Amino acid sequence: MQGSGIEVLFLGRNFLRLLEGLWVTLRISLIAVLLSVPLGILFGMFMTIKNPITKAISRVYLECIRIMPQLVLLFIAYFGVTRAFGWNLSADISAVIVFTLWGTAEMGDLVRGALISIPKHQYDSAYALGMNKIQAFGYVVVPQTMRRLIPLTINLTTRMIKTTSLVVLIGITEVLKVGKQIIDANRFDYPTAALWVYGAIFLLYFLACWPISMLAKRLEKQWR
Repeated sequence: MQGSGIEVLFLGRNFLRLLEGLWVTLRISLIAVLLSVPLGILFGMFMTIKNPITKAISRVYLECIRIMPQLVLLFIAYFGVTRAFGWNLSADISAVIVFTLWGTAEMGDLVRGALISIPKHQYDSAYALGMNKIQAFGYVVVPQTMRRLIPLTINLTTRMIKTTSLVVLIGITEVLKVGKQIIDANRFDYPTAALWVYGAIFLLYFLACWPISMLAKRLEKQWR
């Protein structure tokens, strides 16, 4: 006898497996964020250097990362580079590398935009108070830049969490992969399980991203 699809979520360890799969997604995305934020800050500062060579390098890197879909980058890193050079990289490490490269490019562009948005008179006012360039940067530019960057960085985190779902296509058993395994194992007894399993995955993603998104909006509204 066929049961209702929602029952499949509570069979055995199915729901716990979904939570474990979500943790895999969150772990990869959060590691990538923690790596890409400091690298992105350095890259953003590099992008503001007024030099044709540095501008060309930063532009090529930024455009290549932005134009290339993340899925293609994952395939290149895991199936292409590792085999071409004989590197023994796991799928998890390949995913962290790809999303760190992507996050660094996105964060770098945010930092560049925040830095150039500081009005010139802010520098002039700092110099008029007797500050040198380092002091002006540390006491005037950095605090204003951080206020602009924190909400944007939080939004980047939510984008990273959602985009990391692509790692299922290089064999990582994250929440979507676990959901498909549950559906396939119960497709005869629970033919409508897909609706409930993917609905539960939607809810898990929502619960993971919504508080972060609300925090970004609150900070942005508070500091506006």
